[in-house]
Amino acid sequence: MTADRFIPFRKQDIVNMCLQEIEIQDSKVSFTQFCEILSSLIHYDYHNLLDNLKSNYAPFDPNSDTRLIKTFTPNERAKCQTAFAKDFAKVLDAANFEMITEQDLKDALSEESLFKVRLEVEFEDFEQVVFYRRGESQLTDSISSFWGFRKQTIHFTNYDRVAVFITFKDKSYFDKKGKQPVGFEPSSTIVKLFQNVPKADLEMLFPNSEVKMRPIDKAIIGASAVVGGAVVLVTKLGASLILLAALFAFWFGFRSETVEMTQRHFMSFAIGMGVFGGFIFKEWSKFKNRKIKFMKALSDNLYFKNLDNNAGVFHTLVDSAEEEDFKEAILAYTFLLQEPHGLEASALDSKIEYWFKSKYQCELDFEISDALSKLERMQLVVIKNNKYYAIKLDEAKKQLDSHWDNIFDYS
Repeated sequence: MTADRFIPFRKQDIVNMCLQEIEIQDSKVSFTQFCEILSSLIHYDYHNLLDNLKSNYAPFDPNSDTRLIKTFTPNERAKCQTAFAKDFAKVLDAANFEMITEQDLKDALSEESLFKVRLEVEFEDFEQVVFYRRGESQLTDSISSFWGFRKQTIHFTNYDRVAVFITFKDKSYFDKKGKQPVGFEPSSTIVKLFQNVPKADLEMLFPNSEVKMRPIDKAIIGASAVVGGAVVLVTKLGASLILLAALFAFWFGFRSETVEMTQRHFMSFAIGMGVFGGFIFKEWSKFKNRKIKFMKALSDNLYFKNLDNNAGVFHTLVDSAEEEDFKEAILAYTFLLQEPHGLEASALDSKIEYWFKSKYQCELDFEISDALSKLERMQLVVIKNNKYYAIKLDEAKKQLDSHWDNIFDYS
């Protein structure tokens, strides 16, 4: 399992961790001020991106409570869809999410669910399906089987965060298929964010997944129905069925002796059929109740795993992307600040990764290229002979303040 790019510490915790590396007290005060203005600049950069996401998502937002002042043509909707998908992928990448491959999804469909629920997904209903995940870990859990008499320890891959981006096909497709969409609008795009999702249960995140009985469940119910049905037939209807068989044999000429059916016989047969009908209804109810139990297990898990939906996901992910950008930039700047002779990118990357591993028992794949590109863009570093040098704190604050003052220049 490869290390994640995600830095699993809060922004303020990273600031405090970096402050511990600074020895001079005056520098600590200046560093805190530097962090404040750097955070504000990064926040402003993402403000425009958030507005673009909301604007491009508006034509197919299923939860919108505002009115559109124009009707979008199919071509305009397609352009908005493309722009939205591009910006959404950009935010996810900045938040250090990884795309879940088609092979991962195929593996999820083939593996047995941890919740003992079998799901089927109609992939043809979708125009576009993209899954992203962040934070992969190997977990262990105990599950019960055989009505709790057997406990089994299983090891599985778990994703801390999973973002889902799905676009449904248009209305003509569902009309042609004779299928009435339930819970979604044709041509709409849904965006969802989940937490703590086992890899084997990724299919439960699809909006059109249907609960199906597993073969073992069908076998258990079927065997119970066959045995129980045979007992009912023998004990309640045995004599009546033999008498009816003899009567039909007489009617069709297979028997010469007459057969007399009294009122008592008819009453006995009617009671037996009532008992048998009640048994059939009971078995059918058992099947339906078991399916409802599985659906409840699915809905319960989704209820506690769902973090946000549609436009609300943008705010969560943009906030996460802001934090990741800030953490990467501040870490790279802090370690360069402690190196008056500068560091090459690879050496800086190794130093930060080792610092996390040795001091905080955290293994990660630090995004050194992203961190340095941000520092270069804000002119907080100088490059000489492939080495990066951090400018002094006082100069860095002035540089960021100048950048802030020139965000709006109407001269």
